[in-house]
Amino acid sequence: MSRHYFTAEEFAERRARVRRAMAEQGLDWLVLFHPVSIRWLTGSDAKSYQEFQCLLVPAADGPIAMMAREGERAEILDDALVDRLETFGGGENEDPIPRFARIVDELGLLAGRVGVEVPAYYLHPQHYVAIHDLFGSAFVEATSLVHDLSLVKSPAELGYIRRAAAIADETLTVFGAALRAGRNELEIAGEVYGALLARGSGLAASPINLVSGERSCYSHGAPTDRTLRAGDYGSVEYGATFRRYTATLGRQFCLGQPTARMRELHEIARRACDACIAQIRDGAPATAPHEAAKRVIGEAGLEHGRVHTSGYGLAPGFPPSWGEPMHMIGGSRYTLRAGMVVSVEPPVFLHEEGLGARLIDNVLVTRGGCELLSRSSRDLIVV
Repeated sequence: MSRHYFTAEEFAERRARVRRAMAEQGLDWLVLFHPVSIRWLTGSDAKSYQEFQCLLVPAADGPIAMMAREGERAEILDDALVDRLETFGGGENEDPIPRFARIVDELGLLAGRVGVEVPAYYLHPQHYVAIHDLFGSAFVEATSLVHDLSLVKSPAELGYIRRAAAIADETLTVFGAALRAGRNELEIAGEVYGALLARGSGLAASPINLVSGERSCYSHGAPTDRTLRAGDYGSVEYGATFRRYTATLGRQFCLGQPTARMRELHEIARRACDACIAQIRDGAPATAPHEAAKRVIGEAGLEHGRVHTSGYGLAPGFPPSWGEPMHMIGGSRYTLRAGMVVSVEPPVFLHEEGLGARLIDNVLVTRGGCELLSRSSRDLIVV
């Protein structure tokens, strides 16, 4: 049960940090919708994010209220540190906004400035519009307040991430053994999921990426019933989780001897990763590792194949994502700090060639550099 994954003192310290940040921004209340934010402050693992859920946090040291659908009442009461729980719906449909408005009025939120989290997921547009209209001039967008505070991980969190990374490493051996011509991508993905779960991983927030053959130029392709054939080149990426803390791992493979071009793309991706990792340290701007990886890919004449970020922070995952708002990409406002955990994954995907390459590892930012959390070889897997 997630409320027991951390000590009461750790939850209290998190809440105190949030309240200090609220004071700095002149906020009287904070309304949170992202399940990662809610979990960080309460321990809740409930799936009420599928409809409407929120956490109402006062700036003063006082009770914290949560609103969620009735179906999660029992789980939240048993599993989360909340002082007041209000639920809606149940056996019949109910618009949650009138209930939300009554709670807001009862608690006095409209008398002050209210910071509101506006996540990319988890808040329906019609609910956002209604909430914005309800608060009026009191509404202050505060989407990153809690996320930014949770980027640096505690010792307990790092322990869970290390366990997830170990599960990911162990599963790569199973993946390699499952690769052979005549099997389809879905069969192999099933073996990966079976290995993850058997080793104590939960279900990752984002599905496995697994592409082969002509599909190997897809950067986030899901497995299909395509049958692997001799000569196929491809890639896999999956997440292992422990108590929702995620570690990701991505590798390239080939059935039979790879062509010179396949080896070249793999080597470019590897050198881009090395350049990125060399720039990761406490105090470095998040743009620095990105620019280093970008130079390697650009000098190879493949800038057009660099189709996404060079890496990002990893959080406890809720579908559809395990990512944090901190990205290593151009224009990022973030500075890397010791205790952050980030993925490293500069890509090269070339639709015109039907080929791609990406290696994915996670690192812990340290004072003098970073620690590679995965132990798996980054060599091309050749079957």
